[in-house]
Amino acid sequence: MKIKVCGMREPENIRAVEEAVHPDMMGFIFWEGSKRNVTAVPEYLPQCTRVGVFVNPTAEYVIEKVKAFGLGAIQLHGGESADFCRTIKERTGLPIIKAFSVSDAADLANTTQYEDVATIFLFDTKCKCVGGSGEQFNWDILQHYKGNTPFLLSGGIGPGDEEKVRRWRHPRWVGIDLNSRFETSPALKDTEALAKFTKSLSPTLSKGEGDLVSG
Repeated sequence: MKIKVCGMREPENIRAVEEAVHPDMMGFIFWEGSKRNVTAVPEYLPQCTRVGVFVNPTAEYVIEKVKAFGLGAIQLHGGESADFCRTIKERTGLPIIKAFSVSDAADLANTTQYEDVATIFLFDTKCKCVGGSGEQFNWDILQHYKGNTPFLLSGGIGPGDEEKVRRWRHPRWVGIDLNSRFETSPALKDTEALAKFTKSLSPTLSKGEGDLVSG
């Protein structure tokens, strides 16, 4: 199972999470509508895969951040078309994580057009905001997902969900995305809580599909 910690910004917190949790990916949000928006390059950047998270960006904006932050993957979390995702993939040469907001099985129908362009899908809770709601959706909805693209499970995963994560199964599920429920304030993660949570999952952490987004 792969671990992605999203919504990072503060250099010392980045370093602390990296040392305590050893995540496979860290996400940096480049969207003004987010409380975790990153506006400057932190003094410290992690050695794991850096994922840039964007919401309906221009291609030029994505490329600017790829260069400035040394991004290893791009997460598109808005209503980006498959053609736009393909353009970004071709222009950057980086893996694409395409996010989808889920509240019922009908929300999965849109994934098919992205099968040939996204390296990974990310399924998040549908809400008025764009990610970071701290709310969970019914994971059993994803049993209706029959695609071939592996996915990350996101949306309100937090302390107390260890057993639920350990027991849940899907043939294309390869990891989890952790964010707001491990925060003491926006963009500031509780390192101890993250470390405790991921350590409890350690028997399953080797079950992901290789370096899916190793840029």
